[in-house]
Amino acid sequence: MLVSVIMYKRLGISNTEIALYTSWLYLPWVIKPLWSPVVDNLKTKRFWIILMQVIIGAALGGVALTIPTAGFFKYSLAFFWLLAFSSATHDIAIDGFYMLGLSKHQQAWFVGIRSTFYRFAMIAGQGLLIILAGYLESITGLPTVTTQVYATPGIEIRENANLEPESMQAPPGEHQVILLASPSTLNIATALLSRDKADSIINYAKESNRKNGFYRSEAEQLSVKSTKESSWWDRLVVSNLENVLSKYFGPEETIESQENLVGNVGLLYFRLSKRPENVDRVVVNFGRESGDSSLKLLEGDHFVFTQNNWNKPFIAVIQLDPKLTTQSEAIFRARAGNIPLSWSFTFLGVAGLFLLFFLYHKRTLPYPASDAAGSSASGKSILAEFINTFALFFKKKNVGLIVAFLMLYRFAEAQLVKLAAPFLLDAREIGGLALTTGEVGFVYGTVGIIFLVLGGLLGGFLASRNGLKYWLWWMLLAINLPDAVYVYLSYTQPDNYWIINLMVALEQFGYGFGFTAFMLYMIYVSEGEHKTAHFAICTGFMALGMMIPGMFSGWLQEIIGYPHFFLWIMISTIPAFIVTRLIHIDPEFGKNN
Repeated sequence: MLVSVIMYKRLGISNTEIALYTSWLYLPWVIKPLWSPVVDNLKTKRFWIILMQVIIGAALGGVALTIPTAGFFKYSLAFFWLLAFSSATHDIAIDGFYMLGLSKHQQAWFVGIRSTFYRFAMIAGQGLLIILAGYLESITGLPTVTTQVYATPGIEIRENANLEPESMQAPPGEHQVILLASPSTLNIATALLSRDKADSIINYAKESNRKNGFYRSEAEQLSVKSTKESSWWDRLVVSNLENVLSKYFGPEETIESQENLVGNVGLLYFRLSKRPENVDRVVVNFGRESGDSSLKLLEGDHFVFTQNNWNKPFIAVIQLDPKLTTQSEAIFRARAGNIPLSWSFTFLGVAGLFLLFFLYHKRTLPYPASDAAGSSASGKSILAEFINTFALFFKKKNVGLIVAFLMLYRFAEAQLVKLAAPFLLDAREIGGLALTTGEVGFVYGTVGIIFLVLGGLLGGFLASRNGLKYWLWWMLLAINLPDAVYVYLSYTQPDNYWIINLMVALEQFGYGFGFTAFMLYMIYVSEGEHKTAHFAICTGFMALGMMIPGMFSGWLQEIIGYPHFFLWIMISTIPAFIVTRLIHIDPEFGKNN
């Protein structure tokens, strides 16, 4: 999930679309209990493992091949759907094969090894893979362009005249495609500007960029918000709700005004030196790298050059805080790595890896005698047994509270996990931390995963000593309260990379520790005659509890901004405390006797 979120973010998809469509990828795990009987009774577990590895490899290859295309979003999503269903099916088969291929003693012996390699896979998939994509971004595409911006008192306010694209020329002897910026050093007078004048300049830049096609993204093509196609639900409910949320909880004005005067603005122009070859689009991410936050980018954090607009100027707008009266400076950087190529190569590499897995496992996986090719029971009896097992789960005492706990324990985390990576990647001007892809892979996919594992190990150790009931509230606090680190990060936007690492590590450690209670509770409520099947149903509700909140999280964040969104995350922890207060747990459950 994390890889798809970061990839789509780097390719310019909005947070609303990212959260909505990637949350749907949880659906195979939601309904996994419904088709697990098919895997159990049709063919062997070995057959399903090998087949799914082939399909997973093909799906990864499909993602890689569709990324460079014009309709990459919908096509890659289709392959991600295939990947999700294949992965869930592989999960069913591998659990069964583990129990069939090993004796009870061997299962106990290898459980720690299996768990360790699962964690290694998480670090490789969510950390090293993203770091690789970030590295490829840094060595492909166009060189980074750095612009020094100064707020300077005592100079005249310059009228920002229209810039002729031909006036921006590549250095003599430069034959490669490069990103041109003008001016290379921007001086903005600290004098105040009338609000009307500032608005006219900003609106001119936005309209010019829109007219020249710099914002023609897949997200806009897929949008269904137009009045012509909007449904009654969109018109009467969604639109009004968006207006209310934006009015009362939307981002605060970042540039204060003094009466009818605002901070002065300066314009930066970008274009390509020549028509790009072998690529359809060049994605540029621009923002403040360091320096005084009083110099804010109002327009131009993300734009796309194509074969049609490469020679047209993109206009970025930087505005000063009106209270700024002294000399100040900031460094802005425009990065134009070949993002589609980088992610295509990354997914092709993983697809090749799964092809090797397929060949290796086809040759080396054993043929357990108990791994039968089918079931002697009829399809009708299998269906009847499945329905009976499903019905027995919902006859459990206090089943409503059980389902509520499974759905609400991670209500806040389900929303946070969808927006954490986009927050780290987004430009500072729109509330993010402006990390590179490789930096996010390290902080969230490597450091974060390591501390997630450490938190889980500590949680398991302590629960085995004193039982689940003793540690339940401590684990509930651990999974929810550390979410406050994102409130701190969004309001302070620290430049120090190690502070960001520390905050993410703290949140992930708490999540790992607190998630132990959730897993133990699923085991607790699954006790009984149909323990395995009921645990699978619990995991389905667990996935549903992640899917539904995640679907609307991006929409909400884009309306109210990151700082208010993370405050909402803290409010979203309240249902977990309420439902935890109501559930009953045997004090002896979980103790190592």
